[in-house]
Amino acid sequence: MDALAELAAEWGIEPDYVDGRGLSRTVDRHILRRIVEILSRGQSPPKRRRLPPSVVLRRGRSTAVALRDTPPSASIHWAVVAGDTEIASGTAGSAAWRLPDDLPVGTFRLDVEVKSRAGRAGEGAGLLVAPERAYGGKDFADGRGVWALGVQLYGVRSRRNWGHGDFTDLLGLLELSADLGAAGIGLNPLHALFADEPERASPYSPNSRLFLNPLYIDLEAAPEFPGLARAGLTQEVARLRGAAMVDYTGVAAAKLAGLRLAFDSFRDRGSAQRREDFEAFRREQGRALALFASFEVLRRKFGSDWPEWPSSWRRPDNGALDALRRSTREDVEFHEFVQWLADRQLRACRVRAQSLAMSLGLYLDVAVGVDPHGADAWSEQSTMLADASIGAPPDLLNTAGQNWSLVAFNPKALEGQGFAPFRRMLQAAMRHAGAIRLDHVLGLNRLYLIPNGASAGGYVRFPLEAMLAVVAQESVGHRCVIIGEDLGTVPENLRETLADWGVWSYRVMLFERDEDGRFRPPDHYPEDALVTFSTHDLPTFAGWSLGRDLQEKRAIGIDPGETDSRGKQRTGSGFLPVASYLAATPSRILMISIEDALGVPDQPNLPGTIDEHPNWRRRLPLALENLHHHPRIRALARVLRGAGRSAGTLPPKS
Repeated sequence: MDALAELAAEWGIEPDYVDGRGLSRTVDRHILRRIVEILSRGQSPPKRRRLPPSVVLRRGRSTAVALRDTPPSASIHWAVVAGDTEIASGTAGSAAWRLPDDLPVGTFRLDVEVKSRAGRAGEGAGLLVAPERAYGGKDFADGRGVWALGVQLYGVRSRRNWGHGDFTDLLGLLELSADLGAAGIGLNPLHALFADEPERASPYSPNSRLFLNPLYIDLEAAPEFPGLARAGLTQEVARLRGAAMVDYTGVAAAKLAGLRLAFDSFRDRGSAQRREDFEAFRREQGRALALFASFEVLRRKFGSDWPEWPSSWRRPDNGALDALRRSTREDVEFHEFVQWLADRQLRACRVRAQSLAMSLGLYLDVAVGVDPHGADAWSEQSTMLADASIGAPPDLLNTAGQNWSLVAFNPKALEGQGFAPFRRMLQAAMRHAGAIRLDHVLGLNRLYLIPNGASAGGYVRFPLEAMLAVVAQESVGHRCVIIGEDLGTVPENLRETLADWGVWSYRVMLFERDEDGRFRPPDHYPEDALVTFSTHDLPTFAGWSLGRDLQEKRAIGIDPGETDSRGKQRTGSGFLPVASYLAATPSRILMISIEDALGVPDQPNLPGTIDEHPNWRRRLPLALENLHHHPRIRALARVLRGAGRSAGTLPPKS
């Protein structure tokens, strides 16, 4: 191993890897050097330590703590510290010992002092005491499988929304799903996007993963909104409702205008109860909300590219932000007010799901990274890799590889902060969810990073065990099932490790085939998994049956990754036999997309395109009010009920 490869290894960078097609690849030396520079930020490699930076203790599993470079004759004193309080301590006569099994679940500091002939030395590490496994949903459906309805919420039509699905539509979908016997609703990410640039519509390229997209707010459900007529929006909303696709520019303009009117009314005449709840929300969200709201104000003042802002605003300085609030208090509070409305409306959906005894409730998707020009990238600069993008090497589906234009956490910096930013992201996602899906869960183990301006990248390793410990802590604390999107180039034994920690697999029928292309039998699927026919990035059943996806890719010059010979696997008998097949798997959650239920041929998103395909804009062909008695929907419900897929009951969140 040469000097560059050794340096890369010290920073957790893999100099070579095997891609999704089984081909061995060596990272170009120039790319390898760039990734080292991006991770190190000019610093020297981490010093060799006796303790790892993070020590993980799983309840129910005895874990040995081992010290490197410690002579056998040394004496060791150790202490577990919570804040300034020592909660356990002891001595060890060797370089490996076991911590007590009865430590409470939580995040602590482990301090050790080593005495030897060479002298006395001390060192500390983060100590993550985790549940043995993430929350398993053991009490829903008494262990039987359930099903949920998957929805792109923005695309829901209704007689009352403003041309973009909203949280009142979600209430209606919960009512519909409960009536059909479903356990919940699966949703695309609800993360905050860029309301001032509404055509940037991908829910997987968020401004912030900590806050919500205000376009999902139902303004007419807000007591402060004066009504469409008084707001002068009656004709515009009627136009938006009738649009074939989501008109993001029009919807955003109407909603922001309505939100301003609601905020003005709240500021002037808001009830004491509403004001008290707003202040409670501000306290709950703390500095993160203040940062997000300040970013939104600064973005409108200085433009969308925060690295080009005046130097005093390029980093979130507390003094400067306090001054900003004093000088633009109403503008900052407006963005806090918007997030309050969104959070409380989503909370109402969670409460309604509980009242309907829906065992899953809301299943929310979490993006793998954030937009480099967004609020999270600005407020978490110390832990973000701003000079590289997450992507994927070539695989069977995307033969040219992928660049997702998203920034990721810096694994070394994240661990140095005790994983606090990662924990905040999980808490925001689980706040109102019965389950979450971690997009590209492989990123807990390693991420493929592409330096800005480069066409290829390399893998950077993350502290997998510590990341899983944080996931398990938050999952059990929120009683939230964790589903990991484990598709793509999966390292050996990673699925087994995730399963051991209680992270459920994500199995897509279109990918579950033998070498000859035949679909694997239902008993091939694991129990702790979500099973589905397709995803938002793949064709719907109707589109797949017609070969629509192959035709669309070829028409715009994209290699479809497969030939028309797959037609031997198609079926002309409709979606119900597929639903019956999936319902026969042992997997505990079956997700049925509403597009498949209705026979929609067009997929929501075509990866690798921006303007060539109407990504994230398609609306459902029918209004929500017409779905309750739709024959396809009712027939699907009968099939799933006959297969024994029924909803159970989870205890409510506190």
